[in-house]
Amino acid sequence: MSLDSLTKFTWEVQPQAQRLVNELIQVFLARCPQAAAFARRLFDEASCRFADCVESISAPRTEELRRRVLETGFVLRPVPGASDRYEHPGAIFPAIMLNTSGVTNVSVKVDFVADFLAAHQISPDTPVEGAPWNPVRRAAAFRGDNAAMFVVERHGCRDEAVPMDDARRSVLAMQHLETFRRRRRDWPCECDAFAHMHAIIDAAIRDLGRDFACDLWFHAERDYWERRCRAGQVQHHRQNLLGIGWANHDHHTYRCSRKNFTQVIGIFEKLGFTMREKFFAGAEAGWGAQVIEQAVTGITIFADVDMGEQELVQDFAHLPMAERDGLGTVGLWVALHGEALLEAGMHHLECQFDFDALSKQLAEHGIGMMHRFTNFGFLTQCFTDGEWWPVKESRLQALLARKAITPEQADGFRKKGALGAHLENLERNDGYKGFNQEGVSDIIKRTDARLQLQGA
Repeated sequence: MSLDSLTKFTWEVQPQAQRLVNELIQVFLARCPQAAAFARRLFDEASCRFADCVESISAPRTEELRRRVLETGFVLRPVPGASDRYEHPGAIFPAIMLNTSGVTNVSVKVDFVADFLAAHQISPDTPVEGAPWNPVRRAAAFRGDNAAMFVVERHGCRDEAVPMDDARRSVLAMQHLETFRRRRRDWPCECDAFAHMHAIIDAAIRDLGRDFACDLWFHAERDYWERRCRAGQVQHHRQNLLGIGWANHDHHTYRCSRKNFTQVIGIFEKLGFTMREKFFAGAEAGWGAQVIEQAVTGITIFADVDMGEQELVQDFAHLPMAERDGLGTVGLWVALHGEALLEAGMHHLECQFDFDALSKQLAEHGIGMMHRFTNFGFLTQCFTDGEWWPVKESRLQALLARKAITPEQADGFRKKGALGAHLENLERNDGYKGFNQEGVSDIIKRTDARLQLQGA
């Protein structure tokens, strides 16, 4: 594998682009008081920053603005319904669209348009473009002085033009979401579990297309994780009271066994994910990760696995990984709880917040934060205190048989359980799209079930 494969994803801060985006948003909020009030509520009641929830900004076209858009790194990427549309390929920013109507509009991401309209008691006469479960739904929630805040719901579609309604497609979407949410996760043979996943994903792709199927799959994955993580339940409730759902998600983290890692990646590739950067946390840490991204849905995955340094230069996402005698932090978590893609569910969901606000506000709900493992001006991260899950006796016996844990540790897991899931508190600035490779190693070690038994 070439060195380029390890260095091609080098993310940098984009302060000039951030200033441009901030200016456009401030102009908009000054012209739309109801949107400004909503932005304050987002911060005060859900620890969310308005800018992190903005999907796109449409501003009056001038040659000066177009020049600034291009000079700050945005590139022209038209989609159906928006020919003068620009995205920043090296950062996380809203798309910028230039219009000739003289208005300034902002579109805010939401899981479901109807939830937002209901949460804010917006008139039932307000028109909604697109029927339920259309790939794109949109409504003007607040209007101001030549300005409007739209809320946009997407299911695997980046178009600005709302596709034609299709009642059959909507029914199929609901049916496949139900199948994904109800799928069996605990199988006697994991090979049958993966075969089942392929079958139900293939069926959804046949009916709806890959990107729509991907969107539904992760609605179901977040549901399952949330049912097993109180921090997720509390925060989702706070965000649902404002009608945005999990629209501020940043990435989804899966812990995987070496044995099944390539199969896990295969499932995600079927859903349209492509490879991004790779990580190795160091010989002492003994783990690494493959970051993958689905460009249409905007979903990113951090796939963790026990690995050695020599494997980083290999295509470990696609080459089988041999079993090892010992278990690192990631491998032990899987052995105690199951694959994150199966019985265990995600290790954590990471969303974009105002870091300090979330820490303070969740503390008022009795939810603490673990040690901060990233503290840069452009990136701040930490986990909530973990959710303790009971461990099945059959898993403890299997670990004892392979001498992966001691009898004393097995007894501790029987009595206390083991750390399972977290919500991750993340704040990004200046459009930074990357991750902290060094700091994350420490927090992964801190989640090691063996250390947790010792009160570390």
